[in-house]
Amino acid sequence: MKKFPIALQLYSVRDELAADFDGTLKAVKEMGYDGVEFAGLCGLAADEVRALCEKHGLDPISAHVPYADMVADADGVIATYKEIGCKYIVIPYLTPEYRPGEPLFNEVIETAKSFGAKAAENGLTLLYHNHDFEFVKLDGEYALDILYNEVPATALQTELDMCWVNVGGEKPDDYLRKYAGRAPVVHLKDFVGGKTENMYALIGIDEGEKKETGGKFEFRPCGSGVQDFGAILEAAEFSGAEWVVVEQDNPSMGKTPLECAKMSIEHVSSLMA
Repeated sequence: MKKFPIALQLYSVRDELAADFDGTLKAVKEMGYDGVEFAGLCGLAADEVRALCEKHGLDPISAHVPYADMVADADGVIATYKEIGCKYIVIPYLTPEYRPGEPLFNEVIETAKSFGAKAAENGLTLLYHNHDFEFVKLDGEYALDILYNEVPATALQTELDMCWVNVGGEKPDDYLRKYAGRAPVVHLKDFVGGKTENMYALIGIDEGEKKETGGKFEFRPCGSGVQDFGAILEAAEFSGAEWVVVEQDNPSMGKTPLECAKMSIEHVSSLMA
């Protein structure tokens, strides 16, 4: 099996990062991570972030940037992450008005085309990070597939989140293989339990009081939940992935976020040994 470089999505350790950016990057590197994916810069300037990544030998591979920020200031977003040294900029999440089935979903498609083309002109690649709501079917086709069919691969690549693909009703490794050649970065995320109506409260986004309709859902360190990461890594290799990224939105099992991150990389690394 290919030995992928492994990055950590820093949203996983966001509180630690906000309290001590430098020290958290040091801890991440000491665990064995090769790179990081940002979800905010904690008020630091791009040159400061780049210097800290260089200091700790971490590759700043990518960044999750709010869709609204991309719309409001495409040039500024691209300039910031280009200066940091990122290779990828990622649409991480869509608020309800932009989701499939809503009129503004067409705007997302057009924005991905324009922003992705502009990013490419600057040596960056736009990715889309899915949740489960993209697995609603529109005219018999998953909305996520419609997005990738409508936006050319030259403008948009995938960052398939293996947890949300599973929650969305697809077998993660099979769905990843479907996007062979268009899947440079793969999100590794484990979980237990079933789908609930207010799941996004677990990622820090509360969309209102909704009843629980499934089994108790919980994010877990890789190897501590239901996911078959051996099969996923084989599919990632088949699909031509360049990086795998560990993400755990909230800690669990009585562990701290950093302890969870350490458990995840130990498991993923053992599969590639």
